[in-house]
Amino acid sequence: MTWNWDLVWSRLLAVGFVVLVSLIIWAVLTLIISRIVRRIRIGSSILNVRGLKWAQPVLRTLDSERRVKRAETIGSLLNSVVTVVIVVIAVIYVLQSLGVNIAPVLTSVGIFGIAIGFGCQQLIRDFLAGIFITMEDQYGIGDVIETSEVVGVVESVGLRITRVRAADGAIWYLRNGEILRLGNRSQGDFIAPAAEGPADAAGQTAVDAHDNARDEMAHQSDGGAAIARRVQ
Repeated sequence: MTWNWDLVWSRLLAVGFVVLVSLIIWAVLTLIISRIVRRIRIGSSILNVRGLKWAQPVLRTLDSERRVKRAETIGSLLNSVVTVVIVVIAVIYVLQSLGVNIAPVLTSVGIFGIAIGFGCQQLIRDFLAGIFITMEDQYGIGDVIETSEVVGVVESVGLRITRVRAADGAIWYLRNGEILRLGNRSQGDFIAPAAEGPADAAGQTAVDAHDNARDEMAHQSDGGAAIARRVQ
């Protein structure tokens, strides 16, 4: 068998070019995403105004963990989407460069994707709900939330599961796709009703614990800021 070396080298060069361009695009997009995540971690630049610098210690202590969690989630999501899209496009172009007919491959992948989609509808629903909960900042770590199942303090927010600690110490694992109605007592001006039932009393206990923790963090931040001023 005689090899057409010109054709072989031309296809290898085409494959190498596709891989190189894909790596460059992936690196550039990853750098952009890392800068976006870094900006989210730092927070709003409005606090850098001279007249508002006094509020930096308290506000940064209160929402630092929540902001970092949101930044990590968004960064991980964007990196995953970018990587998958670039890899799929690169594989398609590589197969085309090698002279492979990709029409049957795309058909098979489409059928496989439809089957996976039908089989994992609930999982996809949970992930999509978790993405919107994180990006819209519906609630975060330390917030007191009220759902149809539980009233308690949010301990963890994931793309699929939200972990909540109730007033009795029980840990609840809520699937994000199943949370249809939710109230965030930490974002509004919640006032406990005069006649409290067991659920309302549990929720108020969680609110009190959250407020005490917030006041303690604010007090520690004020003390640290005062010590810093004395040192200066």
